[in-house]
Amino acid sequence: MRRDGGTEPYWSRPECRVWTAMLLLGTCLLYCARVTVPICAVALSSYFDWDKKQFGVVLSSFFWGYCLTQIVGGHISDQIGGEKVLLLSASAWGFLTVLTPLLTHITSAHLVFMTSSRFLMGLLQGVYFPSLASLLSQRVRESERAFTYSTVGTGSQFGTLLIGGAGSLLLDWYGWESVFYFSGLLTLLWVYCTCKYLLSEKELTIPMNYLTRGLSVPKQTKVPWKQLFRKAPIWAVIIAQLSTASTFFTLLSWLPTFFKETFPDSKGWVFNVVPWLVAIPTSLFSGFLSDHLISQGYRTITIRKFMQVIGSGVSSIFALCLGQTSSFCKAIVFASASVGLQTFNHSGISVNVQDLAPSCAGLLFGVICVYLAGYLIETTGSWISVFNLVAAVNSIGLCTFLLFGEAQRVDTGSVYVDL
Repeated sequence: MRRDGGTEPYWSRPECRVWTAMLLLGTCLLYCARVTVPICAVALSSYFDWDKKQFGVVLSSFFWGYCLTQIVGGHISDQIGGEKVLLLSASAWGFLTVLTPLLTHITSAHLVFMTSSRFLMGLLQGVYFPSLASLLSQRVRESERAFTYSTVGTGSQFGTLLIGGAGSLLLDWYGWESVFYFSGLLTLLWVYCTCKYLLSEKELTIPMNYLTRGLSVPKQTKVPWKQLFRKAPIWAVIIAQLSTASTFFTLLSWLPTFFKETFPDSKGWVFNVVPWLVAIPTSLFSGFLSDHLISQGYRTITIRKFMQVIGSGVSSIFALCLGQTSSFCKAIVFASASVGLQTFNHSGISVNVQDLAPSCAGLLFGVICVYLAGYLIETTGSWISVFNLVAAVNSIGLCTFLLFGEAQRVDTGSVYVDL
């Protein structure tokens, strides 16, 4: 379904449905590629004879790369269109995922290569969500934005579920290499279908005037950074998103290893699938509930904060319980509840980024970093302390957002910014 070139900035309902489905699938494949290494953690450590500290370096290297391209990714998306940046990055990380097993067998410096590969993967995937935020803020109406974003956000659960189920089976049947091939080839197929069926040749072309001026920002579209960073709601968004991203990626990266070490007789397809299976309906429900409450006349910021209380506050309670239990069944329940309830953040802080500044949503999203994600397990060495820290970081972000978060548009001079 290609756009007809009209001047309407927002997608029509049929266009929005198709794009939502394709972006959901793209987010799914983003997480398929992202989670390949955590899923293969034990196999890779055994194959290359890595200890936990060495594997922690491999895992954390993704997040060090991930934060570096978010600002530039969001800026470019605001200038040339988020869909172009999404497809370029997906093409690159798809090829990298396919080539990783092949190149690993060629080199002898396995730790250095895998660390560099994951760092590069982080660089490539770092532009995805800033581009998505930019694209949705410009093409989706505010009244439909929370449900659309939360629906697309379920791709993270679908992707983790897909690679957790199919990847665990492929890992047992054909080895860790097959997991990388599976994820990378599906990503490249998605890029091909999106380019062929959703975008015209004109929409795929990057304007020459943008290429000639490079990354410079025209005076009339420059973002008023001084005004923005003097506003408490902006810092509330940054701190809250930093907290939620850090804790989510910590659970995403280390839950497979936690279950494998704590419950060595458990099946990978169980603990790699069930929490993310629960997260899909909770994410969809949070988006539906948020849009419904706003349509009933409740203040937007009130609903965003309510969703964040569930996503950061209630989910942290179950994370604390996860660190204390010695029962596999209870651990599955606590992990499922914690991961599932975290999806309420899609209708809380994640959408609030777009509420604050649709014209530069990608840039605001890009300020957020996830430095804490790979660092937690390396510094604590205890699963209990890791889950305690997850809860503590979530609490800091939640309290900041509850105290200072806003969603009201004001004029800063050169652009409109919601504060």
